[in-house]
Amino acid sequence: MTPFAIVNARLLDPSSDHDGPGSVLVQDGRIAEVVRGTTHDRPAGLEIIDAQGACLSPGLIDIRVKTGEPGAEPKETLKSASLSAAAGGVTTIVIQPDTDPAVDDPAMVDFIHRRGAALNLVNVYAAGAATQGRDGQRMAEIGLMHEAGALYFTDGDRVIANTRTLMRVMSYAGAFNALIACRPADPWLSEGAVATSGELSTRLGLSGAPAIAERIQLERDLALVEQTGARFLVDQISTEGALACLARARAKGLEVAASVSINHLCFNELDIGDYRTFYRLDPPLRAESDRQALIEAIRDGLIEAITSAHAPAPAEDKRRPFAEAAPGAVGLETLLPAALTLHHQDGLDLLDILRPLTSGPATLLGLDSGVLEPGAPADLMLFDPDAPVVIDAAALRSKSKNSPFDGRRLQGRVLGTWVGGRRVFEG
Repeated sequence: MTPFAIVNARLLDPSSDHDGPGSVLVQDGRIAEVVRGTTHDRPAGLEIIDAQGACLSPGLIDIRVKTGEPGAEPKETLKSASLSAAAGGVTTIVIQPDTDPAVDDPAMVDFIHRRGAALNLVNVYAAGAATQGRDGQRMAEIGLMHEAGALYFTDGDRVIANTRTLMRVMSYAGAFNALIACRPADPWLSEGAVATSGELSTRLGLSGAPAIAERIQLERDLALVEQTGARFLVDQISTEGALACLARARAKGLEVAASVSINHLCFNELDIGDYRTFYRLDPPLRAESDRQALIEAIRDGLIEAITSAHAPAPAEDKRRPFAEAAPGAVGLETLLPAALTLHHQDGLDLLDILRPLTSGPATLLGLDSGVLEPGAPADLMLFDPDAPVVIDAAALRSKSKNSPFDGRRLQGRVLGTWVGGRRVFEG
């Protein structure tokens, strides 16, 4: 691999709070040197890439990506998801265990990792199921999956309603410091709901769940964390009330992190409009006050990870009555420009936005990426934060085109993506 240097860049490294001019030298797939400033020596034999003032940051890390492989390849394959990720500046993806069969044993974890490595595009990791078949009843082979490289354990969109089972999962995982992630949604209040309870859902005749369903379930989960001492990730937090619970748990010293979907940072329940099924999400879209609270939580560092919540669904699953449409949206390729709306419209600093997209999830999952430091993997993203883009869902590399950003005018274009020093996308 020929050594190369990206020069004349605006370096953005959230891990060190650095934002300034500089260059990065890459050798043998890793960052060999980071030079801050406008002048430096260029060793002979280097390939030089002139960034022309564009932003250079660690590649994005997306810890919540669904695919259809194995079991539902027409929705998405690991290859199409990896191509979408590369085009979006995402250098690492963590695949959710809700495949067919579920990723609930070490052989399935190994399959995901081997298949991702063979594609030679982005880093592909697996999250293991917390329970067998994601049935919420019988604990899965967490220890063996942990040894096989699963980064964390979750039943995905399914809530583990059985408190005894979840306590066993947390207690067992705590023995080797494994991370457990759960969706906070009271299953009885949320059953059959497709929207958040309120004036809008009532007017549209949609079954809704109260926002408090999230806080109720989270209080139970946090009580179990306090009892077991487990490391815990609140998966896709979406309400102001749940944020308050999270803050109190942190104040107690509990090892609790949180992720948020980019969709819940960019949209509110009014975007459903007249039954727009591309906005049929799980958790459902919330009130504007919740969205604003989530943005402030990003600004304050209360949330460790922003995810695309990439959930592909073919047209036939979306073009149905709202209550019957499949939940979810694709988001790998639109993650960066969507996140940059928090900068352009809400005034967040670029480092505050990039932190939960890079160093935050890397630290949470124990990865050595997500930083611009010598010795770190050369997983890099070059982008123009001000370049205008119009999202065309039909042109997305995902096999499914269910994007709520379709037709939106955003800012932020990926110019290049490198994984382990290999250029996997050129914009």
